[in-house]
Amino acid sequence: MSGKAEQNVVIVGGGFAGFQVAKQLSKKLDARRYNLILINSRSYAISLPATVRLVVDAESKLEETSFVKLDRIYANGNGETKVGVVTSIEAQPGVSGGAVVLATGERISYAVLILATGSKWTGPSAIPENEGDVLPFVNAWRQKFAKANHVVIVGGGAVGIELAGEVKDLYPTKKVTIVHGGNQLINAAYGSSLRKGLEKRLHARGVQFMFNEYIDDIPEAGVVGITTRSGKHISDADLVVSARGGRPNTDYVTSLGEDALNGHGFVKIKPTMQLLNHPSIFALGDIIDWTEQKQAAKLMWHVPVAVANVVSFLNGVTPTKKYAGATEMIVITNGKKGGMGYFGFFGGFTLGDWFAWLVKSRDFMVSHFRKDLGY
Repeated sequence: MSGKAEQNVVIVGGGFAGFQVAKQLSKKLDARRYNLILINSRSYAISLPATVRLVVDAESKLEETSFVKLDRIYANGNGETKVGVVTSIEAQPGVSGGAVVLATGERISYAVLILATGSKWTGPSAIPENEGDVLPFVNAWRQKFAKANHVVIVGGGAVGIELAGEVKDLYPTKKVTIVHGGNQLINAAYGSSLRKGLEKRLHARGVQFMFNEYIDDIPEAGVVGITTRSGKHISDADLVVSARGGRPNTDYVTSLGEDALNGHGFVKIKPTMQLLNHPSIFALGDIIDWTEQKQAAKLMWHVPVAVANVVSFLNGVTPTKKYAGATEMIVITNGKKGGMGYFGFFGGFTLGDWFAWLVKSRDFMVSHFRKDLGY
């Protein structure tokens, strides 16, 4: 596949990281020299944070607003979106250029390759790659939540907390329990004020907690009763929902050899966001091997580094812009009207329900997401 230019700049993944890089590169690349190609499994991007409301609340109609076509992100039409799934990369260590291979067998060469495939999720956040499967998946989860009497959420991170809030919004009297492996919600990166504050807010809505407990196997919806790893039994649980953290979507990167990924599947990079042994391959977003919390907010720092260094590399200049990490910050919703925010500045501080409502809870920033994509 190629356009009017001789060389391709290929981005794999059309989520928050991929489409933002595509937007910026479309403004900077000479279309006479480079074809900018964004490869994504669907023709549209999905606002993943909004999926916790999407899969619970049909009245939100988020399927009409949080799925946004990837056709308006390119400046002056300088770029194209190709629907496909990359299954492998053809490249030689230390040698620039190569090709990606799609599930269809199609091969697309590249002068520069940018990996931005994000995380793989389980449970209701695991939106199918095939467009025809997406709405049936969403509607099936809505029915599961509607029919359940006792929802047990496995994982007390941001996804589990936000899912509990959405269920309580729509079904205030429905039993909800969060089972979490730690002794407090989320993790210590955000400080105890946020962790205790969110627990207090959810507890006030009737959410129950089982800390320092694990559920290893998720039963089918409708199976009644579940037992934790330590042997504690929840007799009336009839919907057990996985809200475990995501894992890097990098299976296709194994084609570059064992040294491309760390033991957890994250892509090893230099501070320039280039892969260690492949100078013409860059990576950013959730998939990089960097000690930090994986979240879209980090892209404020990732994207400028990646874009500047890609442009330098294409111009024959050694990339010098370096990523040095980012301050931790997060906003976690508690339904449509509440939640909390944490900011790691000045030793760390939290903000409460009004702030969470203002910036996220009311619409999961979908209006901003749409605007970012040209809609």
